[in-house]
Amino acid sequence: MSAVVEPASPPAPGTGAAPAAPSQRPDLFGRGAVYALVAALPLVSAAVVSPLLAHLLGPAGLGLMASALAVHQVLAVLSTAGLDQTLVVQRAEDGHDRGARRLVGAGLVLSATTAVLSGLTAPLWAPALGFGSATSLVLATVLWTAPTAATSLVLALLNAQDRLRAFTAASVTSTLGSQAAGLAAVLLLERSAQSYAWGVVVGQAVALVVGLVAVRPDLRGVADHRLVRSAVVMGLPLMLSGLSGFVLNAGDRLVVQRLLGSAEVGRYQVAYTVGYLAVTLAVLLDQAWAARIAGVRDERRRWALIAASRDHLLRFFAPVVLGVVLGAPLALRVLAPSSFEPEGLLLVVALVVLSGLPVIVSLATTRALITVRRSRPLAVAAVLAAVVNTAVNLAVVSRWGLAGAAAATVVAFSVQALVQRVLLPRRVALPRTPLSTWLLVAACTAAALATTALPQDPAWVVARTAAALACLPWLWVALRRAQRGTDGQLAPSDR
Repeated sequence: MSAVVEPASPPAPGTGAAPAAPSQRPDLFGRGAVYALVAALPLVSAAVVSPLLAHLLGPAGLGLMASALAVHQVLAVLSTAGLDQTLVVQRAEDGHDRGARRLVGAGLVLSATTAVLSGLTAPLWAPALGFGSATSLVLATVLWTAPTAATSLVLALLNAQDRLRAFTAASVTSTLGSQAAGLAAVLLLERSAQSYAWGVVVGQAVALVVGLVAVRPDLRGVADHRLVRSAVVMGLPLMLSGLSGFVLNAGDRLVVQRLLGSAEVGRYQVAYTVGYLAVTLAVLLDQAWAARIAGVRDERRRWALIAASRDHLLRFFAPVVLGVVLGAPLALRVLAPSSFEPEGLLLVVALVVLSGLPVIVSLATTRALITVRRSRPLAVAAVLAAVVNTAVNLAVVSRWGLAGAAAATVVAFSVQALVQRVLLPRRVALPRTPLSTWLLVAACTAAALATTALPQDPAWVVARTAAALACLPWLWVALRRAQRGTDGQLAPSDR
């Protein structure tokens, strides 16, 4: 990534400069993919830190940390109120940074207020979520959330401004820096979830300072009632959608903790980390394209671009499904010691990976709805999916254990994708995915599920890992085809 060079004369922070000309903006799978790779740094750091934490904290300690992460996610959603997505649309409509910078300023005040309120009310909600006497962990989680939420606003604006160097600096500090600080606290102070969380607080605070220097938010946004009201009207349904997404992504951990105990949460977290790696990459790619898609004003070309991105991403995801499931036995043994019983987590990984397919489908309808400022259907779909996820988890976890929790995730994401598609307004005419793409996805899915029945002794683990590595050339070819195909959907003025 250090080899990537920023365009000449990038807009200075806070100048309100217009977006870069379309001719300076490369295709979605070019520079946009670089943004996604930078935003994927949490995955890279997690791949290094997660096994260390699993060995240092054990199943119960890792499970407690996973529960704290679940609380962190819901607080982060409340702290941004959807402004991280609305400011991208605002900047695209304005053609300058002024409104977006004011939304960042309003978001800073909101995130600080949310942190104070959640800290004051912690004695009411923390015991109900199973934290007991872990008051230090709860306090760290609250303080950790405020700078993380504010940094997400900064990163959204830097992405929209196409300032790759500043985006990278803030993202690296937020991810690698905070993870390193947390791990150092565990190694030097105390081997506990509390120590790790406090280290992350320090790292995220430093990242926020880096981001604020780059963006220079306008605190006058707090008093710009018209701008904030317009953003909140769009952002509140997105916030509700995000809260429901929290239930989809992390609520199952709280159900598992309640029914099976924190040690099983730790095992589930390890399996989820392996399986959701590919899903998170798809989400990050979609976020990297947000500013470019919002900038396409001709609706027919916008729908074609969104659909093309979705279909190419599905074809890209097909070898990912097969490769991740094949490589999962080795990954599980690297990530966790034998006390996690990794040999019993393979089916959980496979189901979590498969949840990425409905996620990719829903990403397209999400992007289309956001660009036409129709966020209510997103909230409706997310709420319904969250209800389904909770109900299915409560019904199956006691009987089917962690595999039941993972299966509930697949069902819930499928419900979300279906409802969003049904609620698309008539003006949004997304082309259908070709049958050949679905046949490819189905074949890879069937093959991946079939491999879960293979033995997991050392010889088979080696063979499976070799087969997983053989998927990499296929993955590269799919990515290159996606790059060429998506670029072909753009008008010459957009390239």
